[in-house]
Amino acid sequence: MATTEDRRETDSGIEIKPVYTSEDAEGELELPGEFPFTRGPYRDMYRGRPWTIRQYAGFASAEETNHRFRYLLERGQTGLSVAFDLPTQLGYDSDDPRAAGEVGRTGVAIDSLADMELLLDGIPLDQVSTSMTINAPAALLLLLYELVAGKQGVGGDKLRGTVQNDILKEYIARGNYIFPPRPSMRLTTDLFAYCAERLPSWNTISISGYHIREAGSTAVQELAFTLANGIAYCEAAIAAGLSPDEFGARLSFFFNAHNHFFQEVAKFRAARRLWAEIMRDRFGVTNPRVQALRFHAQTGGSTLTAQQPENNIVRVAIQALSAVCGGAQSIHTNSFDEALALPTERAARVALRTQQLLAHEAGGTDTADPFGGAYFIESLTDELQSRARELIERVDELGGAVAAVEQGFVQREIEEAAFAYTQQVESGERVIVGVNRYEEHEPGPIELHRIDPEAERRQLERTARVRAERDASAAEVALAHVREEAQGPDNLLPPLREALAAHCTIGEICNVLREEFGMYDAQ
Repeated sequence: MATTEDRRETDSGIEIKPVYTSEDAEGELELPGEFPFTRGPYRDMYRGRPWTIRQYAGFASAEETNHRFRYLLERGQTGLSVAFDLPTQLGYDSDDPRAAGEVGRTGVAIDSLADMELLLDGIPLDQVSTSMTINAPAALLLLLYELVAGKQGVGGDKLRGTVQNDILKEYIARGNYIFPPRPSMRLTTDLFAYCAERLPSWNTISISGYHIREAGSTAVQELAFTLANGIAYCEAAIAAGLSPDEFGARLSFFFNAHNHFFQEVAKFRAARRLWAEIMRDRFGVTNPRVQALRFHAQTGGSTLTAQQPENNIVRVAIQALSAVCGGAQSIHTNSFDEALALPTERAARVALRTQQLLAHEAGGTDTADPFGGAYFIESLTDELQSRARELIERVDELGGAVAAVEQGFVQREIEEAAFAYTQQVESGERVIVGVNRYEEHEPGPIELHRIDPEAERRQLERTARVRAERDASAAEVALAHVREEAQGPDNLLPPLREALAAHCTIGEICNVLREEFGMYDAQ
């Protein structure tokens, strides 16, 4: 929280008064589960169903990540969350020259059906829900998941989980795109339609403000640009002939749980209120299940410090508590060592236990919207809603989220906010404990996770073996079918599934699509 003499304000420039009274919180509160769902999407919230503990994991090979999944599930995790390495996110195979040195570094390497089978070995897919953080090649990873489930004898109607599939925020905040925005939007909406038919309980997109905040946005910008992207996905789906009253039930959101506890609680409440009004007023949605925003929260990775990393345990606990008090449907808590390396098992266990402590010892599941009616929280909720709505209107004036991204508006807004934040930290106006105040100049030793140096070699050998042992003719025919369908208007997922089942690799399929769609260049 920035301070200037007696003035205090959040990172969104919202001034914090010394005290709040009933004059700052007007209007009657609806009950949880009632429009506009400010207090939560469900009437009984966590008393009926606690949030899903979904720890993000993925590194090195499919075998090693499978071991980490089993480790977390055995210790009480209730859902899987898969991190993919950079080559996979960009649609390159592990043996592509551009992947050298990056295989398995930021997540697990998945090149083919063989890798996905190893990743999910021994995990009953009809009993767990799985989130996959993948965007440009999201359709391919979801299809691999479906194919593995089929080999387990689990039908698509039994699969539960979420695929991120949010390409717009890649152009805005992360840069892990492959194709230009409009063919990318086609893949997104093709996935919507495919799941409606074959995977009806799967959340087809996780519209992500998390990475927007990680790129340096304010809370208001995170709200506004995330919901503006949500509007764009709805418009694209409607243009593709889908009904918002149907596909809207499978939309989910992904927000950052950042440092200012009270602002974060208010942000989550404002997000639900805004989205309910957007779905009703813009798209004529009458189904309350579609109007009610559901979201996953992850604690702020960019807030973790390499200095005094044990402080991160406290940061993560506070941030996770804001997500609990704000009504998240699932939560990931970062490990305290992530500013230094991938998490060790010990650090991952501490992060997992943080959520379990909030649920079982801190009263986190006892009541819905525990801050509802608090003058400060209600005032912050109203202010965040108002400012986010104004910014959404600016995006509308530019022609919507896709046009705003193509014009660079969203990127410039976030860059300016990130620069202002950095200036505040460097000047000491914004205090970061252990970084610009209360420093210690002799850091203590900390155990770091080390990736097996042989993992990349084993991955490359497995991918080569897949190509050598598959039916080469069937793979060639399947890739040709992908190319043909990419040139037309039909749903691309069936031919993509055919190619993956023929043991074509992610990189081979993406190369075909690159040739047909082109590649996006932000310059």
